[in-house]
Amino acid sequence: MKKKIVSAILCTAMAVTMMAGCGNNTSTNAAADKGAAAEDGAAADTAAEETPAADESADASSDEGSVLNIYCWNEEFKSRITDHYPDYTEVDATTGTIGDVTVKWNITPNDDNAYQNNLDATLLKQADAAADDKIDIFLVEADYALKYVDTEYTMAVSDLGITDDDLANQYQYTKDIVTDSNGVLKGVSWQGCPGVMFYSREAAKEILGTDDPAEVQTYVDTWDKFNQTAALAYAAGYQMTSSVNDTYRVYSNNVTSKWVEDGKINIDDNIMQWVEDSKELVDAGETGTHELWSDDWSKGFYPEGKVFCYFGPAWLVNFSMAADTEGSIGNQGGWGATEGPQGFFWGGTWICAAAGTDNASLVKDIMLQMTTNEDIMKEIVVDDDDFVNNKPVMEAMAEDTSYSSQILGGQNPLGIYCAGVENLDLSNLSAYDQGCNEEFQNAMKNYFEGSTDLDGALDLFYKAVVEKYPELTY
Repeated sequence: MKKKIVSAILCTAMAVTMMAGCGNNTSTNAAADKGAAAEDGAAADTAAEETPAADESADASSDEGSVLNIYCWNEEFKSRITDHYPDYTEVDATTGTIGDVTVKWNITPNDDNAYQNNLDATLLKQADAAADDKIDIFLVEADYALKYVDTEYTMAVSDLGITDDDLANQYQYTKDIVTDSNGVLKGVSWQGCPGVMFYSREAAKEILGTDDPAEVQTYVDTWDKFNQTAALAYAAGYQMTSSVNDTYRVYSNNVTSKWVEDGKINIDDNIMQWVEDSKELVDAGETGTHELWSDDWSKGFYPEGKVFCYFGPAWLVNFSMAADTEGSIGNQGGWGATEGPQGFFWGGTWICAAAGTDNASLVKDIMLQMTTNEDIMKEIVVDDDDFVNNKPVMEAMAEDTSYSSQILGGQNPLGIYCAGVENLDLSNLSAYDQGCNEEFQNAMKNYFEGSTDLDGALDLFYKAVVEKYPELTY
């Protein structure tokens, strides 16, 4: 592929794939990252004409660099490296060392799509950058991973010398997310983010007469039962969920078709089932329509909020549901975890090697140490309450009676996470997922709140998506 064509590919990806910053921050800070569509597509197209792609000859022999530049959107990966990577020494908030290599952290928050905009602009200059200024590692999230892995700005991990055997213990879905359209793996992750249903133990005892996870599961193991239990919760003075958006990812992770088929917008039956179920719950007063991360959505983190359950992975309950705030349900060890109606995932962070890196050997070692070293994997589980991307480690920890979650009242939830992650099927991911998912939820809010009928909401959705992606039809 010619260099200018490769550059144009990334620019096209900037214009037509998910440009909004992911609203599902997986960091320990777990702030509400609310992205907006990028407005600099024209500038990016201009850059494509002026800037050649990263040197395609860059490979694992280019490992003499004295500076390792890492691009990310928050402190999560930096904290993992600082706490767990051998021989890393912190110099200051944005600088460290590994041996005689200086590590520079370029951290740009997701807000208003700033991280992706910064990354895009810098990748377009990668070939002409001085050696010490080249990006070596950058991080991506699931919602926009394909935007980057489907270009030659990311190196195949095999070109770094990482083999299938090295990654054999990682969960397959974490590989699927960063596999390009030619079947080439372009990144790795240290974490898995299988989701479960977190429920208020006190509410469960009041509504169901038990807070035992296995018993609670019998009331929510299908959507029909979940919706029936919502009526019980309402009768007891609770909403089943804080918002219809709490269940959206569970439905959207279990579709049987892609958002776009042959250039035409496609709404999967499971997405429409979410609409039907959610409308009934809203009309019955059994859930709300709050935006995720809003103050109203967060009220259920406290007993007086009267919310029965939330859906999410480990990072949600550990870092995003006010567990460190006195009086919250989490702070009192008042949440329980069970599988819920369907398995799903939410979030995650992937490490990608930038084509043109002059630190390939070090990048390879970071990837292997942070995603395959079982001692480090176990440290991350124990020290950071993370679910790691290593099946044997997680299965062993699920059986470890010494491990438990204080937030979950002493429960060891890892077996539930492990069960959920095995059922994930990401064969229907597409480059349009983030934009379509966001616009669909935005449009349906109008329907749920009664400002338009279903046809009107669907029309709003189609028009918003076509405005964002003019190449699509409906």
